[in-house]
Amino acid sequence: MSERRRDPAKKSWAEPWKVKMVEPARQLAPELLRERIRDAGYNTFLLRSEDVYIDLLTDSGASAMSDYQWAGLMLGDEAYAGSRNFYHLEANVQKFYGYTYVVPTHQGRGAEHLVSKVYIKKGDFVPGNMYFTTTRIHQELAGGTFVDVIVDEASDPQSLHPFKGNVDLQKLEDLLKKKGQNCIPYVSLAATVNMAGGQPVSMQNAREIRALCDRYGVPVLLDATRAVENAYFIQQRETGYGEKKVADILREFCSYTDGAWMSAKKDSLVNIGGWLALNDAEKFGEAQNLVVVYEGLHTYGGLAGRDMEAMARGIEESVEEDHIRARVGQVEYLGQKLLGWDVPIVLPVGGHAVFLDAKRFYPHIPQERFPAQTLAAEIYREAGVRTMERGILSAGRDPQTGLNRFPGLELVRAALPRRVYTQAHMDVATEAIEEVHWNRARARGLRMVYEPKYLRFFQARFEPV
Repeated sequence: MSERRRDPAKKSWAEPWKVKMVEPARQLAPELLRERIRDAGYNTFLLRSEDVYIDLLTDSGASAMSDYQWAGLMLGDEAYAGSRNFYHLEANVQKFYGYTYVVPTHQGRGAEHLVSKVYIKKGDFVPGNMYFTTTRIHQELAGGTFVDVIVDEASDPQSLHPFKGNVDLQKLEDLLKKKGQNCIPYVSLAATVNMAGGQPVSMQNAREIRALCDRYGVPVLLDATRAVENAYFIQQRETGYGEKKVADILREFCSYTDGAWMSAKKDSLVNIGGWLALNDAEKFGEAQNLVVVYEGLHTYGGLAGRDMEAMARGIEESVEEDHIRARVGQVEYLGQKLLGWDVPIVLPVGGHAVFLDAKRFYPHIPQERFPAQTLAAEIYREAGVRTMERGILSAGRDPQTGLNRFPGLELVRAALPRRVYTQAHMDVATEAIEEVHWNRARARGLRMVYEPKYLRFFQARFEPV
């Protein structure tokens, strides 16, 4: 009998970790789910976590740490100045990301604040590959205006372009010519692009951005929050990188930028933490000075030593091939299950989340009635599965006119925490979303009854139309 070899592409896969500790999760009765979402003003951010069965609100700070990271917590050096854990963190940022100088911050938002204070002056324009909520608000509060220069394919949820996070080089150069380098403090490059559906940037695009910006004397700063996932997509999709390690691809990608800010609560597998890394000694000096004002001393930046140690170790684990393959693979599994039931999602499936296309989901609900917010509320009400809106609510209002921004994409994000849920949880979530899709005609939309001034999607409240 001849030996049989199963096609590797058709083999089952399992998570590359074993369960060592569990946290109980309960599923509320249908009448309680309806009551809880009503009391939360139909905003999933205002739900209590104890009332959520499967929490796909975000992958930020919600990952499970490893035994290696937990062991590191016991080695926390809580000295106010000169903690040895900072120097371990600094060394790993330099080793895996390649930047020269490192400033720790309590999370990515703190780093975004420092970048904006150091680089932006009133009247500046900041080009980038699609906005992110907290990044843009810091740019605006510093007096800048964000300008979207992402490729057009990013706004088409059905486009199969493999790198929908790419910068449109012509759009960028047109802005550079029009405004000049004195009014453009840096190019804001995100990898991957959250608001486009977790879409990656190609290595070729990063290389071309670097060359273009060098001609105009403009630095490139990277939102490295999910740059490891971006490196994995390059490995899987870009010619010439299939045999390279994710860690090497990450280092090369970062080499085309002048610095980066990081929310370590994503790729780096910790519950809190971030950093700002720069190659420019003068700008680093300014940021190092300002972190003392806003975050804490420059060797702790608002973090406990134990948290910096967990972050340093998480950086090492984040680039392990088995880990990143399983992490993105679970997202792909959820996306393919939904596609099998004809649920409209953003394609290709992203790295950290599956994004539901609320415009196609609810074509009868106009955008000003918050179709994505409606969908997130309905998914919770169906099965206690928490997701979040990424559409008109997240886009906010134009600071000059006060009018709603109407983004091309109206999405609901189902973000997967790392190393937390099993495929069985994905099956339950899929069934809940499919049930809501089946009954989609009954949804009528929402009206906003409370709107905070900044980042309204976190705290706004609604009632059914």
